[in-house]
Amino acid sequence: MKQPELLAPAGDMEGALIALKYGADALFCGGPMLQLRADTAGMDADALSRVANAVHKRDKKLYVTVNSFVYNKEISVLADYARELRSIGADALIVSDIGALAEIREALPDMELHLSTQANCMNWRAARVYYDLGVRRIVLARELSIPQIAEIRKNIPEELELEAFVHGAMCMSYSGRCLISSFLTGRSANRGDCTQSCRWNYHLTEEKRPGEYYPVFEDENGTAVLSSKELCCISFLDRLRDAGVSCFKIEGRMRTPYSIGVTVNAYRMALDGTASVAELRRELETTSHRPYCSGFYLEEPEALAPDTTGYVRDWLFVATAMQDAAKGVVIIQTRNRFAVGDTLEVLSPGKTGRPFSVERIVDDTGTELPFSNVPMRILTINCPWDVRQGDLFRKSLE
Repeated sequence: MKQPELLAPAGDMEGALIALKYGADALFCGGPMLQLRADTAGMDADALSRVANAVHKRDKKLYVTVNSFVYNKEISVLADYARELRSIGADALIVSDIGALAEIREALPDMELHLSTQANCMNWRAARVYYDLGVRRIVLARELSIPQIAEIRKNIPEELELEAFVHGAMCMSYSGRCLISSFLTGRSANRGDCTQSCRWNYHLTEEKRPGEYYPVFEDENGTAVLSSKELCCISFLDRLRDAGVSCFKIEGRMRTPYSIGVTVNAYRMALDGTASVAELRRELETTSHRPYCSGFYLEEPEALAPDTTGYVRDWLFVATAMQDAAKGVVIIQTRNRFAVGDTLEVLSPGKTGRPFSVERIVDDTGTELPFSNVPMRILTINCPWDVRQGDLFRKSLE
């Protein structure tokens, strides 16, 4: 069986280069319009073109999201926009709206189209309909179990690929179709402008008892009945592969480059069999995240229990290597505070974090510093490991 493709998010050039460095087979990005991270992670044509060049230089693939729900006034621009994305270098477009799908297929019969998870494809009959419309990959609905995926695979054409999310944030609504943000703030999640209202704290009130609040789930942080945990499939990727999933997708175009690098690296090593599940789970704990769960895949009723604890932030990204360095010293660009005496870990592609103690911090004048607390500063530190440009440094906060 062919090894599944590892698909990583990229909200900007830095994130794209990190994802490629740490082992992604393909990237998904948003363009200047009709993508579901409208304000913060949509690239203009020039930025997208630079990402496409970087991707293809490494013989990887680029998929561009055109997965917003489409209004009447936008149908007329879809054909030209799709042509622009193809000329930039998109290998496929990710689409959810069936009208947008038909318009793009008519304009570009040879453009590869992937069906977004926003389309909620839940069964093999729907998958066949989309295949007949020209779709060549289904990004499965988030609510499917592994047996349900296997049944879809058994009943669809061999050349129709299945893609599934394996890591990252989840939405308490149906495959991301949510109106809470629209109702409370006037900003639509289905148009790429979600305020993540589900992550806010809520209480119940009874009509005749104004001012009396009844918690649904409560701890010292309040209530968050609508806020789901995060998905982590690192321990059962083999079961997803055996069910017929040919692409493993990591969520997070708005994540930091550090988070993208750590996550892609862990799943790359899982696919390559170069580290144990326990080691890789520990790697994933070094990113900022909500408590992990298995989503709907394993049919565990408690899997999507509301997250009432907030983010887990036990590690801090402190620096990036500025150039290759042999064992001894390395030039870094700082991100967060660290000090002489701290234990740092360096993360390189294909390796888990390698620890060392900081003995010297030297600035560009040769002056030794007791600590670094200025971001984006160029410093030199000792390091007993070989590192490469772009390798990441972190420290534990525990």
